[in-house]
Amino acid sequence: MGHLSSMFNGLAKSFSLRKGGNSVRCERREAVEEMAKEAKKNDLILCSSGVVNVDGSNNFASVFSKRGQKGTNQDCCIVWEEFGCQDDMIFCGMFDGHGPWGHFVAKRVREAMPRSLLCNWQETLAAQSSSSLDNDNVKEIADNKQQRFNIWKHSYLKTCASIDQELEHSRKFDSFHSGTTALSIVRQGETIIIANVGDSRAVLATTSDDGSLVAVQLTVDFKPNLPQEAERITQCQGRVFCLDDEPGVHRVWLPDVESPGLAMSRAFGDYCLKEYGLISVPEVTQRSISSKDQFVVLASDGVWDVISNQEAVDIVSSTEDKTKSAKCLVQCAVHAWKRKRRGIAIDDISAICLFFHSSHSSEQVSTIETFK
Repeated sequence: MGHLSSMFNGLAKSFSLRKGGNSVRCERREAVEEMAKEAKKNDLILCSSGVVNVDGSNNFASVFSKRGQKGTNQDCCIVWEEFGCQDDMIFCGMFDGHGPWGHFVAKRVREAMPRSLLCNWQETLAAQSSSSLDNDNVKEIADNKQQRFNIWKHSYLKTCASIDQELEHSRKFDSFHSGTTALSIVRQGETIIIANVGDSRAVLATTSDDGSLVAVQLTVDFKPNLPQEAERITQCQGRVFCLDDEPGVHRVWLPDVESPGLAMSRAFGDYCLKEYGLISVPEVTQRSISSKDQFVVLASDGVWDVISNQEAVDIVSSTEDKTKSAKCLVQCAVHAWKRKRRGIAIDDISAICLFFHSSHSSEQVSTIETFK
């Protein structure tokens, strides 16, 4: 891995040179693809239910996804430890597809987002340090919390815009009436960057003064009835209303047709609504991890439709075997669906549990374990 890390760091300097911009971008993409291949070979990328438990890392991730009763599982996830060959970085992503081609759109965004984000992050970092080619300037940027966040935010905005544009012109599947949410976090040292498009949710478990674990919601569920979302949609001639048989479920509709009825205000794809207020712009935030913060849960709305934030934290924290924490949360959500929503088809349900303070016992295995 050392040669890739050196190559990655070396590119930071070469990107700051203004000459040969196109060739540099090609080199950057090739370098990121090489990193992804190397990460897969070294079991650092997980794209299915399983566990990420790399020896020596502060991270431990449990992942589980279960198909609902609506057909193909349109949820998909990714965890990439040592993201970009950086020992202190990990990327976690949750993608919830919808529509006839939703599972293809979700998988395509899962594939594209971490790679594109790496390219844009490195390019932005290089541009910020273009006044100097020495490592001191790069270190100064890395040590400035606000500047570091601005680099990530800019990189995410650029990434999401380019992915949505690429999807529109894809010939492999039709994303006119299909799309996906995208919730992701990057942990860099003791900071997490959260980017959200859609209605999946990230919830943090932190220790209160009395020693109990409390839930802190880190993201906004971008539903069409949120005031700022509804205003944007109506200004673009889109409509927001609930069907008579779905009270409380607000959806986005075309101006003159009761279609498609999308239950979120932000998504990749869904180009039939992009002129009518639907956007793929992420909300990007950050949080410093303290010793009180224990873990974060990323889950599709199949969890949050029937499980509260605090219930999710309680379920995960009470699971003795951390490797089964995501599976336990998903199973509890399935039972809650059967109890609370009788007669309604169970949604696809997926969760990622990322623990911040992984134990370092000698019994730990430095690998990714997958299971069904």
